Amino acid sequence: MYPNLYYLVDDLVGVKLNGLKLINSFGFFVAIAFVASGYVLYLELKRKEALGEFTSKEEKIIVGAPASTADLITNFIFGYLFGYKIVGAFTIENALNNTQAFILSLEGNMLAGLLVGGLMVYVKWREKNKEKLAKPETRILTVWPHDRVGEVVLQAALWGFLGAKIFHNLENIDDLMKDPIGSLISFSGLTFYGGLILATIGVIVYIRKHNIRVIHFADAMAPTMLFAYAAGRIGCHVSGDGDWGIENVAPKPFEWLPDWAWSSTYAHNVLNEGVPINGCVGNYCNELPAAVFPTTLYEIIIMFALFAIMWSFRKKITQPGILTGIYLIFAGGERFFIEKIRVNNKYMSLPFQPTQAELISTFLIIIGIVFLIQSNRWFPKTIVKP
Repeated sequence: MYPNLYYLVDDLVGVKLNGLKLINSFGFFVAIAFVASGYVLYLELKRKEALGEFTSKEEKIIVGAPASTADLITNFIFGYLFGYKIVGAFTIENALNNTQAFILSLEGNMLAGLLVGGLMVYVKWREKNKEKLAKPETRILTVWPHDRVGEVVLQAALWGFLGAKIFHNLENIDDLMKDPIGSLISFSGLTFYGGLILATIGVIVYIRKHNIRVIHFADAMAPTMLFAYAAGRIGCHVSGDGDWGIENVAPKPFEWLPDWAWSSTYAHNVLNEGVPINGCVGNYCNELPAAVFPTTLYEIIIMFALFAIMWSFRKKITQPGILTGIYLIFAGGERFFIEKIRVNNKYMSLPFQPTQAELISTFLIIIGIVFLIQSNRWFPKTIVKP
């Protein structure tokens, strides 16, 4: 496993770059997942706009105005935080030995923060000053849904991470009670369905505000979400963030299958779970005492395959709501069955002792089936003029 990019680059090319310790593998691959998924969504929105399923919206913008006080203050804050923490990580002794502890601490380089903050203020002022007009003008812009992909991705990321954290703590209420602050600010511990639920609510509020038809947007998001989940799970697998399976004592079914693809001890996992590795010195020197199913790897393969399937037939489906229903069934079914070999907390007081994910998966599958049955009635085909 590679807790951060330092270990990944060192293993692949043998180059030790201490600065890469600041970039956690999980966050790095999740960021790539958001960017790549944004592109998939962009392609789908463009296709659906050409079919007349979306319309544009005219918005007013002011051109030629100088930088506002709010712009300058915002740039200073971001610049200060960057200089204080990121530059500080390279100037403070031993800061990179435990990057998570350093980032969450109040320690940093104040001088670097002030310098970078001041530089960001100057850059913003200079940028606006170049465009400044003697008299600012009001112009009308035509904005299509695909123009808002960046904002949609940002909304999904912010609400998604918040929801993932909240649902994780609800699922592990005992750990939350023992260490409330540590549980809330810890980098580990994210529940996908929590992120999905809050991100969905946040994005719906955003697109309704901009008069974008929800069901057509949901259909465009269907293949995007399958892709995003698969790509995001790469970060979980590479870092070893705890989303592994139960102990796997079954013999390997195929000789050609690598050992790590059948059972893994998640050596050097980012959580430092398990027992010490003989001869290993430094951080991330633990591995699980018994090999487990690499469920994150299985989810990557399955969800990319489901994405490929949906991407291949999406153009043939013209009834609004069908792709959304298929996504709900795909996503719910995949997670329901992977839970059978995945480590998770169970609700022992309920019949069959289900996990949180199994309950939500079942609900998603049922809703997906209802969408398939009722889409004709709920979402009659209407085409808007582009």
